[in-house]
Amino acid sequence: MRLLLISSEAVPYSKTGGLADVSTALAKALASAGHDVSLILPHHVEVQEKNKRPPLSLDGPAFPVRMGDRTVQARSGWDVLKAPGPAGEPREVRVLFVDQADYFDRPGLYGDPVGDYEDNAERFIFFSRAALELARLLALRPHCIHANDWQTGLVPAMLEDDYRGTPGFESTGSVFTIHNLAFQGSFPHWDMRRTGLDWDRFHYTQLEHHGRLNLLKAGIAAADKVTTVSPTYANEIRTEALGYGLEGALIARGSDLSGVLNGVDPAEWSPENDPYLAANYTAENVAEGKAACKAALRQELKLKTPAAGEPDPPLFGMISRMTDQKGFDLIAGCAEELIATGAQFAFLGTGDPRYEGFVRHLSNEYSGQVAGVVGFDNGLAHRIEAGCDAYLMPSLYEPCGLNQMYSLAYGTVPVVHAVGGLADTVVDATPDNLANGSANGFVFTQPTPPDLWEAVSRAAECYRDAPADWAKLVQNGMAADHSWDASAAEYLQLYQAAAARHDGA
Repeated sequence: MRLLLISSEAVPYSKTGGLADVSTALAKALASAGHDVSLILPHHVEVQEKNKRPPLSLDGPAFPVRMGDRTVQARSGWDVLKAPGPAGEPREVRVLFVDQADYFDRPGLYGDPVGDYEDNAERFIFFSRAALELARLLALRPHCIHANDWQTGLVPAMLEDDYRGTPGFESTGSVFTIHNLAFQGSFPHWDMRRTGLDWDRFHYTQLEHHGRLNLLKAGIAAADKVTTVSPTYANEIRTEALGYGLEGALIARGSDLSGVLNGVDPAEWSPENDPYLAANYTAENVAEGKAACKAALRQELKLKTPAAGEPDPPLFGMISRMTDQKGFDLIAGCAEELIATGAQFAFLGTGDPRYEGFVRHLSNEYSGQVAGVVGFDNGLAHRIEAGCDAYLMPSLYEPCGLNQMYSLAYGTVPVVHAVGGLADTVVDATPDNLANGSANGFVFTQPTPPDLWEAVSRAAECYRDAPADWAKLVQNGMAADHSWDASAAEYLQLYQAAAARHDGA
């Protein structure tokens, strides 16, 4: 199939979260399977320069983009991502960039330390239409277009209303993926005029939500197929508790809404060939490999190394945005009890200043037992995954989660709250699950500090007192297949179903 993916971020060009990893990994997996894949991104100039990306070729066509009653000029650029094909034969993802300095030459993708950019509606209305216009100019003729999150939520509506009769789009289907329903792209109603869409679309069944223009709702309403990033989350967002006011729109899509679990890119996350580690390892030599990585991580983070003959305490890691959603309030609520288990803890991330301060406080108060690094360091993130025995992920909600899957691949036992993709990927170490070979982690069901503490305590006790059971958890996690191949195959079925709706148009 000819497939067009449209996203506001993708590694290695720009990133604020998992969307960037997913956009690139899925595109590469589809290309590896033999499909013609294009990925369209904004040219985030300053961000890409900060990431030391080489200058892009901007010799693609310049073109006008209609923004309601005015026109904005855009340029285009390109790059190529390599993907492995059969028998080592390389495949390519065509990466196309929409360049517009007024909108995308900024220090952040969506905002700065003060807050979101005030013109985000205008920026991503422009990008959505520019992506379709660029696909038209380059005659990409996609069988299906896959748009992601609120930043591209208008793409399915624009495709249907303004491009359906255009050569190359007659039978193009559309798929829209919700990566996190909490972020909806809600803007004042007057931004509707910039979309170029008929005001009939500003309706409670389409783009309107409580009198405002809602770009995420636009994608939900207009796409042929709607997905989110895990089966459990697909059910959760149809409830009042986690629907964020859009549960009615999601329920209305019926069987057109489904959950497809994200995958892991083995080229980026594999302990066997990870360049950031003190020692590489596989499931066959995981004990030796992780011991070397743990010793190196302790030295790097100035955590206490037990003396000869002393018991080796488990080391728990957490790499995360430091926010309520990620469960930092739960950790703060049982911090003293967690410390009392004797386990060690390594935190990495940024976020809410109060949680950044909390992590710094723990690191200072319990020097040698807790290490808190406020910031982001990709190499250190890999070393935490490999050097820790267990991984904390007490999220209040988690659409999919990637770190628990990275942890499983690295033989690091996850401790998670049973929500979203965490519930779909981690099986609790109950006696029955250990006996039948399905257990790979520790799970708690109620988002309270005592429940988190109880799960961490069970993990610490298993590590210290039941090494054979712990070894089973490690092996079960490393044996699981969380590659993108299965997920890409599910998406392909959705692309085919979406395109089939327009056959013969």
